[in-house]
Amino acid sequence: MKKESFVSVADLTKEDINRLMEKAAFFETNPNRKLLENRVCATLFFEPSTRTRLSFETAVNRLGGRVIGFSDAATTSSSKGETLKDTIKMVSNYADLIIMRPYLEGAARYASEVTDVPVINAGDGANQHPSQTMLDVYSIYKTQGSLENLTIAMVGDLKYGRTVHSLIVGMSHFNPKFYFIAPDELKLPDIYKQFLEEKAIPYREFSDFSEDVINQSDILYMTRVQRERFTDLMEYEKVKNIYILKNSMLDKSKDNLRILHPLPRVNEIAYDVDDNPKAYYFEQAKNGVFARQAIICNVLGIKSDD
Repeated sequence: MKKESFVSVADLTKEDINRLMEKAAFFETNPNRKLLENRVCATLFFEPSTRTRLSFETAVNRLGGRVIGFSDAATTSSSKGETLKDTIKMVSNYADLIIMRPYLEGAARYASEVTDVPVINAGDGANQHPSQTMLDVYSIYKTQGSLENLTIAMVGDLKYGRTVHSLIVGMSHFNPKFYFIAPDELKLPDIYKQFLEEKAIPYREFSDFSEDVINQSDILYMTRVQRERFTDLMEYEKVKNIYILKNSMLDKSKDNLRILHPLPRVNEIAYDVDDNPKAYYFEQAKNGVFARQAIICNVLGIKSDD
């Protein structure tokens, strides 16, 4: 891929994913490179973010670039009624790259179509989170030594969880098996089940978060129930603490099991799990800098060994 946007995991081939992982591995051992000197990167976060925004900004800074942008849409002209198109075209005058987190699903794709400046999707609504997928895939590879033939259990908010949606697509190239654990209100949307069926990828759905499922898994991917996606707070209260991973539930799990979480965590992982060597979510977040360095260089057409 040359100088182009990064808006969906569905745009990536297996070779693209492997190439980005190689670049991430390079940046893990060589994080400080002056590859973005005289480049300006705009971070436009219409939704709150901690890890994604800070890791992107860290990635730019470690590559020698400069960051402009905002982390609160209320302080921008969008609060005055400026359209997304006008915002994107305006920022395109100032930056070499736009990293954005819009509220609306598909908005990152739309933004990429109204500007010649590359756009990186940092999560669009409940749709996708492709840069998170790359750090997740990189984390899986680092902990398992391979991406092939793994059993991945996904727990929690599978309806609105954009990290889940993107990871399903990203891992579909590597012969996985999926277990989906969610209450009826938060089950995986049919479109992703159809996607798996078309590719003959096996999956099973559960409403109970049992140790039997954990014990069969290589990766346990926990997610929080996202209060901000609910219009009815009574529905949120009903499901918010439905699944809680406790340390005792891991007693008979596989030695290679690793627990991932896109974070932030609310109540779905008990704090006693943090000291278990199978907990990997903080290391996973650290991997985000390297994966995002790889993505930034990729969309700008910069070779990591330049």
